[in-house]
Amino acid sequence: MVAKLSERMLLSGDEAVALAALNAGVALGTGYPGTPSTEILEAFAVLGGKAQWAPNEKVALEVGLGAAFGGARALVTMKHVGVNVAADVLFTAAYTGVSGGLVLVSADDPGMASSQNEQDNRQYARAAGVIMLEPADSQQAYEFTGAAFAISEQFAQPVMLRMTTRVCHSKSIVTVAPLPQPAAAPDFKRDIPGRVMIPAHARPAHRHMRDKLARAATYAETCAQTIVERKDAALGIIASGVAVMHAREVAPEASILQLGLSYPLPMQAIRDFVASVERCIVIEEGDPILVTELRAEGLAVEGKPERFRFGELNVERVRQIIAREELAEPVVAPGKPPALCEGCSHRPVFEALRRLDCIVAGDIGCYTLGVLPPFTAMDTCVCMGASMGVGLGLRHVLPPEQARRVVSVIGDSTFVHSGLTGLAEMVYNPPPGGHVLLILDNGTTAMTGQQEHPGTGRDLAHQPTGKIVFEDVVRAMGIDYVVSIDPLAHDNALDQALEAALASGQLAVIVARRPCILAAPKIRQYEKAAAEKKNTCATACAAQ
Repeated sequence: MVAKLSERMLLSGDEAVALAALNAGVALGTGYPGTPSTEILEAFAVLGGKAQWAPNEKVALEVGLGAAFGGARALVTMKHVGVNVAADVLFTAAYTGVSGGLVLVSADDPGMASSQNEQDNRQYARAAGVIMLEPADSQQAYEFTGAAFAISEQFAQPVMLRMTTRVCHSKSIVTVAPLPQPAAAPDFKRDIPGRVMIPAHARPAHRHMRDKLARAATYAETCAQTIVERKDAALGIIASGVAVMHAREVAPEASILQLGLSYPLPMQAIRDFVASVERCIVIEEGDPILVTELRAEGLAVEGKPERFRFGELNVERVRQIIAREELAEPVVAPGKPPALCEGCSHRPVFEALRRLDCIVAGDIGCYTLGVLPPFTAMDTCVCMGASMGVGLGLRHVLPPEQARRVVSVIGDSTFVHSGLTGLAEMVYNPPPGGHVLLILDNGTTAMTGQQEHPGTGRDLAHQPTGKIVFEDVVRAMGIDYVVSIDPLAHDNALDQALEAALASGQLAVIVARRPCILAAPKIRQYEKAAAEKKNTCATACAAQ
């Protein structure tokens, strides 16, 4: 984390974004934790910025959009799959536009270091119609973040800052410079035709949005983020993001066009660059988006072989692309697979599910590791909250002897994120033989680094706040069969609770509650500090 401010610092890309947000006068940072984006808001909070975790990415973007409607600058952070959740907001926010600067950080994960897919969110900028910037290192992460807020305000549009794992987590020197500041203090100005997207307002808003993109494309032609490095005319490379750094290392003699503002594209600058070199290669990590667009414009550019579409690019892979090598890539020896911690409260849960031969609809979290040996006790895992719908779907169609064995397993943070609507489905369209939902409550968002969520009763800074009690919510939504257990209890309670719920034929929810073994010491510290603060306040009030 950034603990000291100076003119030159060694920062990760995430930390550089956080510092830029602070120096650019961001009034609110919000998001949902997910690798590789998590550290942005944590660093922003450490620096003194107002940062908060939202229940999910959709809510985070809605909150950020509201702040931007109020004329304030807002930073919204999430990993690439989180943009799927926030997309409903993003597409219409491109129509409404903003008053204050709104920057959405999409932290993509090529190679799936910690994700269920490796989607390329450059596609989202094009589909939604939002301006996109892509930094290549920490210095640019700092500069482009500041520029993104200014651009957002200039065009009254949300701006996507697309980063990738290597840019987020790699560290490099950042020279701190002043960044563009908000033009005015937050202030709400009514604009019903521009903010209320009924069809009569949305039709002209769509045309207005396309006009903004056309003006942004003209701006991109000469902006500071379109960077041309003129060197040898024999080879030209067009790249964005971390691919720029790989290209510089592999071909230091080549001319490079960095598309820092990579949507909308500065087509004339690109045409001029292609015409200035004898051979032009597009180096891009992920989908062949740029090369496809440039070829559609009639430009003679080379792309990469299909095999380089998968996983992260690195120096060696870029060297092979430039050299047109057809050699197969070396097979990487598998490393040690991840595993649940020794003493983890999820272990007995998956042991019990395996013993009872349950059909397990799983979810996203560290408990997803229940799919691996020695448990091998998870049958599906699709996306956040999918355990609910998938489990219900299985219950509806399987023969009774199989249907009664189906269990949906979801974590506490994931339940708040996107399990509540699945619970509503469970109540509204109950399968004939009932269903069993198992909420694994370990008191933290463990997989991404032990962040708080609405079910912990603590905010991003670990200070006391409102708390959602799962049992109360479940009962309020119409389920009477609710059981709370300690999964590490030595009285066979877990097996008995599961067997009884499965045999009941009812809608049943079991809350298996035990603090994460890694987070438990910190949780005790937070609770002790909160109790001491409460006692101090009570004593002070009594003395008055």
